[in-house]
Amino acid sequence: MRVAYFDCIGGASGDMLLGALADAGVSQLVLQDVIRALRLTDCDLTFQRVMRGALAGLQAEVRTPSRPKHRHLKDLLDILSASGLPGGIQEKASAILRRLAEIEAGIHAMPLEEVHLHELGGDDTLIDICGVLVGLQELGIERIHVSPLPLGRGFVQSEHGMLPLPAPATLELLKGVPLRYLEIEKELVTPTGAALLTSLSAEYGGFPSMRLERVGVGAGMRELPFPNIVRLWVGDSQAATEGLLLENLVVLETNIDDMNPQRYEPVMERLFEAGALDVTLTPVQMKKNRPATLLSVLSQPENASNALEIILNETTTLGVRRYPVERVSLPRSFHTVETVYGPIRLKLVEWGSIRRITPEYDDCKQAALQHGVPIEQVMAATRATPIES
Repeated sequence: MRVAYFDCIGGASGDMLLGALADAGVSQLVLQDVIRALRLTDCDLTFQRVMRGALAGLQAEVRTPSRPKHRHLKDLLDILSASGLPGGIQEKASAILRRLAEIEAGIHAMPLEEVHLHELGGDDTLIDICGVLVGLQELGIERIHVSPLPLGRGFVQSEHGMLPLPAPATLELLKGVPLRYLEIEKELVTPTGAALLTSLSAEYGGFPSMRLERVGVGAGMRELPFPNIVRLWVGDSQAATEGLLLENLVVLETNIDDMNPQRYEPVMERLFEAGALDVTLTPVQMKKNRPATLLSVLSQPENASNALEIILNETTTLGVRRYPVERVSLPRSFHTVETVYGPIRLKLVEWGSIRRITPEYDDCKQAALQHGVPIEQVMAATRATPIES
């Protein structure tokens, strides 16, 4: 599978994504043809190599006439439908524009058909969105991953007056996305950049497993205290992991040496209730030869905050280590089979030459007690029962 990873070091905007795609090998002429396909003949798209800090990148610049940008969603959709862009690009671009408009309508408490898109209604927004979609199609990208997005604070001038950063539309778009705060009063992620990445991304966090083929660097317009760039990694997912489940998860862990062991059971119960995928207790030796327990929790990113709160509230720890991990696991399916001991649930794993059947322990235990037989006898009967498709 052809995969892409956007490493958003300095943030993300439409022009930075365009620069990264061009630097990764998308023909500049192909991206410039987007303007002609949109029939925006008085616009222009140029690229130049620039330095951002100690790193070189390709800076894309969209030049548009200074005509009013107070368009409605319908105005932009009409331009798209009249364009020469492929139908698939038109559909994706329309969905992204509609999402932007719906968010603007919600922010300003206006009906969707009446909301003015102001800064987001310009030709540059159309060119950025369609150009990025065309670039990804040219590279044959099938799955997109995105790093945690950096955000600054401060204010930005808009048609509505001064707005706090991150811009309200950007914040709405980034709900559910991993973020990291940088101590800088600048806009790092624009609404267009946020709309593109959150509409197209399948995963957020660390980079995915891939056989790396090329790297493109897109440069932002400004110099910042750190490299103002987006790096685009392009490659193929490794053949060895084809068909496996790849997940970006979070590990929370802490060493505890001063808690009554009886308290671990309710802590584990609460963590599982909060959606933890796994909770383990490992004996460790800490400083001054103190015996202690390493509490480790594996969680989906969206459940990690709840798990962290439980650990801090329910244990004696003063701090928790948190880091992203990638889990590679075998695909599995769940079934119920009718055995001589009654219905038993099981888990079936099939991948390559691997085929494993794991009966549900609680079901087997209950059936063994009811029939007065060893639990292994129930498990053997379950494994021997055909699974109906």
